[in-house]
Amino acid sequence: MIVRNWMQNNPLIIPSDTLASEAKHLLLDNNLIALPVVDNGRLRGMVTRVNMMRMGNYVMRTQNPDEISFFVNRLRVRDIMVRNLATMQAEETMEHCLRYGKEVGVSQFPVLEGERVVGIISAREIFHFAAHCLGAWERRNGVMLAPLVLGPGVVGRIADVAEGAGAVLQAIYPIGRHEFPTDQETAEKTVLLRLHADSLEAVVNALEAAGFPVSEPKFGAKELALAA
Repeated sequence: MIVRNWMQNNPLIIPSDTLASEAKHLLLDNNLIALPVVDNGRLRGMVTRVNMMRMGNYVMRTQNPDEISFFVNRLRVRDIMVRNLATMQAEETMEHCLRYGKEVGVSQFPVLEGERVVGIISAREIFHFAAHCLGAWERRNGVMLAPLVLGPGVVGRIADVAEGAGAVLQAIYPIGRHEFPTDQETAEKTVLLRLHADSLEAVVNALEAAGFPVSEPKFGAKELALAA
């Protein structure tokens, strides 16, 4: 999965001599998180909705006519934009995007093809990516197994047990337990199953009988009635 397929395509861009007040209106009117600043086809910086709102609110709170006039009529994007940006190439993987974002503490990247800005990928697009992977918009069940070591053939056995109990599997996601795992924790994963089943309880019982303890869902009286 590459960034190109998940980014916001053809983003609105502005030149560096744009008034800051105009950039603020563009961000708000178009419900944008960030605006790349581009001069002569090259990325020079970026202004974000959060920073522009913070600056605008500060100026308004001062109630100083000179500061308000300067912000509205004279302050340019080049004076306040973030320079030396972290960027992402369109052909990078989403895995790299997530790791790099975590590493540098950035929640949005201009996406480049060579030196040309072709998109933006932000927390909004990453949220959509995660929701798509997890099937958040589909009516299906989720079963989370307790942490286990995924040796050879284990995932296949999990699938066989679940399908033997009537599940129609959509996806299996092994999930690491820690951000910086030890060798043992690298081998030990929590496993999420996304599936359709007429009886989720039957699938859970079959998995546990086969030696795969289920951490979610845990059925009480109410849940048993809903799962039936």
